[in-house]
Amino acid sequence: MPGPFPGIDPFVEAQHYWPDFHMTFLNYWREAIGDRLPDEYEVRVEEHVRLVDLEAEESALIRPDVAIIHAPKQGPATPGGAAILEPETIPTTIYDEDREVFLKIVHRPDRKLITVLELLSPTNKVEPGYRDYLSRRNAILWQQVHLVELDLLIGGRRLPMERPLPPGDFFAVIARWEQRPNCQVYSWTLRHRLPKILIPLKAPDPDLSIDLAEVYTTAFDRGRYARSIDYRAPLDLPFCPEDRSWAEETARAFRA
Repeated sequence: MPGPFPGIDPFVEAQHYWPDFHMTFLNYWREAIGDRLPDEYEVRVEEHVRLVDLEAEESALIRPDVAIIHAPKQGPATPGGAAILEPETIPTTIYDEDREVFLKIVHRPDRKLITVLELLSPTNKVEPGYRDYLSRRNAILWQQVHLVELDLLIGGRRLPMERPLPPGDFFAVIARWEQRPNCQVYSWTLRHRLPKILIPLKAPDPDLSIDLAEVYTTAFDRGRYARSIDYRAPLDLPFCPEDRSWAEETARAFRA
């Protein structure tokens, strides 16, 4: 069932359907890329796992082989001379897991990483997730790896650039490793369909042309979000008054 908007439906973000939509979109984005990839490439799903201390509002990346050791108190010695250890009761910290999924394109047979494709989530755009994402992003930008980033969200902070982003509500950034620090930026508004973008591969192979509008429409329809969203509710997102009024009127007309 198609929704009321020509492009991105902002009610997906406003009514907290984004986590489910994020996974649905990545699935069909992967399919669209895989259908067009040459045989010597493959596109795979990967994930980052971030541990979040909700009370302390701190986060930590998972790293293996780390142990925390507490030295227990020693009790009185036994007749044989061995001390009896008395344990202390100490509460442990329980972290919540924040899993962030992304796509990667690798070249066979050596499985060399060629392109990383990220769809930003709300946690990527506010602290502490924003800082964590920028650290991962910077690590990629220092490698000979292409980076494609989609920001289909209104809320939160935008990606840092040396100059202001072009006018728009949504952005796709293609950072080719051989052209950095320069990158290509696609921008569009709430009232327009998503663009076609070019995804770089290993030279001299040509770019892939991917129609984001087709991917978005497929994900939105298959997820049946139009059946679940309350289009009569106010749109609580930081749009300008004119765009918010237009979006709410469009949504109400859809349910009329």
